[in-house]
Amino acid sequence: MKKIVSLLFLFAVLFATDLYCCTSAIFTGKATPDGRPLMWKHRDTGEENNKVEFFKGPKYSFIALINSPGDLKEAWCGTNDAGFSIMNTASYNLNYDNVPSEMMDKEGVVMFNALGECKTLADFEKLLTKMQKQKPMGVEGNFGVIDAFGGAAYYEVGNESWTKIDVNDPKIAPQGYLVYSNHSYTGKLDDGMGYIRYTNAEYIIKNHIGRAGEITPKFITQQLSRSFYHSLLGIDLVKDNEILQRGSGWFIDQDFIPRKSSTSSMVIAGIKEGENPLNTVMWTILGYPPVSVAVPLFVKAGENQPYWMIEGKDSENALMCDMALELKHKIFHVKRGNGNRYMNFNLIYNPQGTGYMQQLRPLENKIFKISEKFMEENKDKEYNKVAFDNFYNTLFEEIKTVYSNLE
Repeated sequence: MKKIVSLLFLFAVLFATDLYCCTSAIFTGKATPDGRPLMWKHRDTGEENNKVEFFKGPKYSFIALINSPGDLKEAWCGTNDAGFSIMNTASYNLNYDNVPSEMMDKEGVVMFNALGECKTLADFEKLLTKMQKQKPMGVEGNFGVIDAFGGAAYYEVGNESWTKIDVNDPKIAPQGYLVYSNHSYTGKLDDGMGYIRYTNAEYIIKNHIGRAGEITPKFITQQLSRSFYHSLLGIDLVKDNEILQRGSGWFIDQDFIPRKSSTSSMVIAGIKEGENPLNTVMWTILGYPPVSVAVPLFVKAGENQPYWMIEGKDSENALMCDMALELKHKIFHVKRGNGNRYMNFNLIYNPQGTGYMQQLRPLENKIFKISEKFMEENKDKEYNKVAFDNFYNTLFEEIKTVYSNLE
């Protein structure tokens, strides 16, 4: 009984905090099979409608994930035509001042400005230094950045100062990667949030590398963005069939990497130094990641991004996001009392193999296969609208067919 009470107390405390946060990682070429960096952001936020848009900045054009509806001057992950890419996670252990709330939460503005103005890590550092002269900086977060020149770093940024954490430094990241959730290494010890999700991701990555597994966009989207491993409870809902068969199929939605607040997941696949920065790919999952699929997006397509990933003609939302949210709302359909804290995991994954995530896996595998062939054929070529339109039309026909058969 004592153990049960302790667990219930733990969940009660965690539900009161850790609501809208993110999980992320940067992998340098040291950790990937082709020597190219990867940057992963699994986004948690209060706005469940997300979309992608193309922008022309003062110096560089870029594609970025934005809220829908939302401020078109805020970006939450993106990459530009110089090969500069940026993401963030909120941090909760850097600022201990009394700055008014209206002066805070500028992380999205910082990333939007950086995508339009920066080419290198050094450019981003100049931007931070300029901001630092205008205290308070209005942020409390960890910014992940890669560029086309081998740069890879996190920047822990508070109202007063910023610190660079170099992922290329073997003393800091001996295996060529770092994981971040919602606390900063230079912040106050044991404050902040996201420690369990951080441990979840670390465990999955270390085990994968230990088995000589390769860190690829496919691994990240399928094994991290959709993992239901819980390090504190010592369970993995996808692997522990006994738990699934013994219970009702309902579970508390707390401290898994994907949660009800998860709205998108991106993997930015960068380039090696000397390669064409337009070959950078932003693999994008819109909506609740367990019931959505990854789609490759490219800056060189300009304003001709796939219509189902951007704002629609008759809606400010992206069609792909709407399709995923329709399934998500079935999973989290209990509204009364504390029902919104529970998920019908049987709809996501079950021993019979009929869960949404299980039915969508072959589709996503096919998307990766078709996309990898397309990217190889079009690498270093000038943008060809017909080729890109045919590619995205093929993908969406596959997607529509599978989603129309889901119940």
